Amino acid sequence: MSALNHRQALFTLGLATLLSALGSSIANVALPTLVTAFETSLSAVQWVVLAYLLTITTLVVSAGRLGDLFGRRRVLVIGLLLFSLGSGCCAAAPNLGWLIAARALQGLGAAAMMALPLALVADTVDKARTGHAMGLLGTLSAVGTALGPSLGGVLIAWLGWRWLFALCVPLGLIAALLAQRCLAPAAQTAKQAGFDAMGTIILSLTLATYALAMTHTLPFRPLLLVAAAAGSALFIWHQRRAHFPLLDLSLFADTARSRALLMAALVAAVIMSTLVVGPFYLSQGLGLNAALTGLVMAAGPAMAALSCLPAGHLTERFGAARITRLGLLLMACGCLALALLPQSTGVGGYLVPLLVTTAGYALFQTANNTVVMASIGTHQRGALAGLLNLARNLGLITGASALGAVFISAAMGATATSGLHMSFAVALGLVLLALACSCRPYARAQATAD
Repeated sequence: MSALNHRQALFTLGLATLLSALGSSIANVALPTLVTAFETSLSAVQWVVLAYLLTITTLVVSAGRLGDLFGRRRVLVIGLLLFSLGSGCCAAAPNLGWLIAARALQGLGAAAMMALPLALVADTVDKARTGHAMGLLGTLSAVGTALGPSLGGVLIAWLGWRWLFALCVPLGLIAALLAQRCLAPAAQTAKQAGFDAMGTIILSLTLATYALAMTHTLPFRPLLLVAAAAGSALFIWHQRRAHFPLLDLSLFADTARSRALLMAALVAAVIMSTLVVGPFYLSQGLGLNAALTGLVMAAGPAMAALSCLPAGHLTERFGAARITRLGLLLMACGCLALALLPQSTGVGGYLVPLLVTTAGYALFQTANNTVVMASIGTHQRGALAGLLNLARNLGLITGASALGAVFISAAMGATATSGLHMSFAVALGLVLLALACSCRPYARAQATAD
């Protein structure tokens, strides 16, 4: 493939990645507007966000596996078309139920858009440039996350909430056309294997049950967690007996790879704490208004966007294992500073360790994604990419619930600063656990991948 074709292919993968992140973040800013538009409650319109998140979480592994079986380019194109269709249905929604269902359809497409670009990187670029490509995808994911609230606010003010979704229709169609034209068709293995429909159903129900338990304060949350544990055991039992398993359990036989996936979940939980705990501290602890809080909150994704490309170059030059540990050390320093932060330091005192933490996250994610995706053959690359995204999503969901609860518990009867300190003390423990996982076994995985 020529250098121009490489750039076109990477642009296509980057656009798909950006759109999946944008689809997640752009709807959050519309929730107050939707409450008024549909004359309903905030708890009801929250499902506009949850439907998208739950669908991606439950189906991202299946989307990756379908790409392995039927061609990653083909499944990515279908995902982009479904995303565009779902976006159009959202824009035309006559009622809230329609909008929630359309968001689930949008998330179905986004599951492929999230999983398959990671797998397609190895099909598109030389091994020596994998770190650069992973950094580019990380940059555009962060850009999509940071762009959503600001772009959404402008669209709502000028054109109305329906344009949040209408804008995604032409962008999704353009990305689908580019994917069809610029990405090389992958080898198809469907003749030698089948798709595990029963495993997909079991895994989807199990993940949905866990996500619901984490995203809602429900009186029967313990029952949901027990059901999720039982579903996990049932899924493992089924995978061991299935002729064509959805998820090859031998992927976990490599201890180094399993630890890398665990690190992805732990670090995602930590970075979610900055998004959940941060707004409460800035508004309640420092007294910032909504506009200033949003501006400070945008600094984290902006730093991640600026750091991901350099992270790719550093990974290629110094190796994924070293950059992984460097990223985790930076995150540990940032979390430690936030756990000890005096309220008197104001916004600047909060912002500096936040930027250190998110820069470390960008280094970690780029290096960790690179080594995980390099550790597997092409026939299972899509499934592993889905598994990597699943680990990240589960970490985000768990972090939002667990660290948010820590903040509320510590701040109750005390101050928002106390909640911040306790939340990031717990986050520091998670980073140190990830750092322990990044030792010798992870280095062996890098050596094997190379």
